[in-house]
Amino acid sequence: MPRFALLAPALALMLAACGSNDTERAATGALGGAVIAGPPGALVGGAAGTLVD
Repeated sequence: MPRFALLAPALALMLAACGSNDTERAATGALGGAVIAGPPGALVGGAAGTLVD
């Protein structure tokens, strides 16, 4: 298994935590998820961004 595949979830959560409010965290989470896994990743990243506090 490639190392990137192992680090991708951690990277997505770190990107989802960026921002000072829910909107910014959702946007950065969606962008990070899209880069890592395409459209499904964007949905998961956006949801994770709103949940990270």
